[in-house]
Amino acid sequence: MKFSNRKRVNSLKIVACVTLLVTALDQYTKHIILEHLAPGETITVIPSLFNIILTFNKGAAFGIFSNMPDGHRTIILGMATISALAVVAYLLVKDYKGNLWGQIALSMVLGGAFGNIIDRIRLGMVVDFLDFYIGAYHWPAFNLADSAITAGICILILIRTTVSRENHK
Repeated sequence: MKFSNRKRVNSLKIVACVTLLVTALDQYTKHIILEHLAPGETITVIPSLFNIILTFNKGAAFGIFSNMPDGHRTIILGMATISALAVVAYLLVKDYKGNLWGQIALSMVLGGAFGNIIDRIRLGMVVDFLDFYIGAYHWPAFNLADSAITAGICILILIRTTVSRENHK
């Protein structure tokens, strides 16, 4: 079945809108945090569970590569980012071309990636501020972009799991 031009345009609109919305919300929340908190400053939101804290991450997820020399880290993160964006673009064009939820999920991943890329270009590091914890155990701080990427990947896993189950019936 051919993918009509109308469906292609609608698909492109969905991808663009979700990607822009996630990127804009991410950057807006980071702007608010940067305006109101000093590095390391903490606001307790839910005692023993959730804080807002301004922290910066020079590395990737969970601080991976953060101790690497700046030049090496920049090259590795740049190559990883370009590779990830290429995979997302491929999936949008090939695997999820006609799948609305797949397109939304991939758009969330794109929007989150762009939000963090903007930080890296502008600040040389990513702004993180969501701090969940239980007792002394803190999950590494993260941001809205990270949340969108994670949610998008979870949706893709659910789609794949559902498709896999349907194929095995």
